[in-house]
Formats: sequence, C-alpha cells, structure tokens
Amino acid sequence: MKIHHLQLGPLRANCYIVETAPGRCVAIDIGGDSRLLLEFLKMKKLRLSKILLTHGHFDHMGGAEAVHKATGAEIYIHEFDAHMIQSASASLATNMSFMTFEPITDWTCVYGDCFINDGDYTFKVMHTPGHSRGSVCYICEDVIFSGDTLFCCSVGRTDFPDSSASDMTYSLNKLANLVGDYKVYPGHNESTTLDYERKSNPFLKQFRGKDDE
Repeated sequence: MKIHHLQLGPLRANCYIVETAPGRCVAIDIGGDSRLLLEFLKMKKLRLSKILLTHGHFDHMGGAEAVHKATGAEIYIHEFDAHMIQSASASLATNMSFMTFEPITDWTCVYGDCFINDGDYTFKVMHTPGHSRGSVCYICEDVIFSGDTLFCCSVGRTDFPDSSASDMTYSLNKLANLVGDYKVYPGHNESTTLDYERKSNPFLKQFRGKDDE
C-alpha cells in the first residue's frame, strides 16, 4: 500500500493519501489548504475517489468541501459527528481557527463498525469515541489511521464538547486488544506502531498484562 503524507490547515493536521489502484486514491482527513492537496494530486496524476474523515473537528475537515467540489470525491463521516461538518461552532472553528469555515454540503454517514471499499483495498471503520462521539479509526491491512484517538505516546483531548474520558478508555481498550501489530498513522505528529504504544504509551498502561510490564 502506497501512502503519501501532507500536513494541512492551521494546525498542520496530518492528511494521508492512500493509492488504492493505479491512478486512484482516497484521502484521510483534509484540514485545509485544499489547493495544496489538489496540486499534489495533479502532480502525482491521481484521481481522488473518497475522503474519509476520522472526526468532525475543523482541523480535519476544513478543506474537504473545496476538494469535494473540485474532484467529486465522496465524503464519509460517522453519524455522530455529521452535525460538526455543517457548523463552525460544533467543529470548534469559531473559537480555535482564523480560517473561513466552509460547511460540507454532501456526505455519507457511516454507522458503527463497517467497511468501505475502494479500488483494491478495504477500509474497516472502527468506531472509537472519546475525542468526539463520532471519532473513528480506519484500518486497512496492517495500517491504522487513528485520527485524534491515538497518538505516539499520547491520546486525543477529552475536554471538548462531545468528548468523553470514559469513552476514550473504552476505545483505547479496543485498539490495545487488536490482534497483532499495526503501523499507526495519527491525526497529528509522527507515526508509530501499535506494539510500541502498547509498551510505551502511558494511556495504554492499564490494558497491559503483568507479563508485559
């Protein structure tokens, strides 16, 4: 699987472009800078078919509408975060961003844990509430696109409206108990692996067995 990485928008959130077939790709999170992404796609001669949003905060969806208009790519968001992509206040853009908020006008909701197919790949949608009610991780082969649920040696904030520390604990437990190792591509900062986070992330410590201490 070929994965490209851009940092977009005012908070430099990670955007991942995954090639799913020759000349075809999906994007995970587009926080802004739509022109930069469109130029990248043109340079690489890639057609964007889908935009997969890990959650509805402005720094992950701020450029999605402009890219959708330019490419026709379908936008996917969990049902519990769909209200955020239509609202500057719900997406936190009102108080945290100087960029003009552009609401998303056309999208597809995902419900619970499901699957999205594109090209030669299948993305499993894992509902991981905590940072927001509708936060999800996208799992494709041995890769987890974790959004703002799991970071390298940290996790997403749970002090926002629609956040929940107890839900985050539930979601981290789901991730910690996945079978095998995965590459983890988070919404901010550097990539990591699930095994490394199991051993080193203080927020996953409670899920370690005694043999792993």
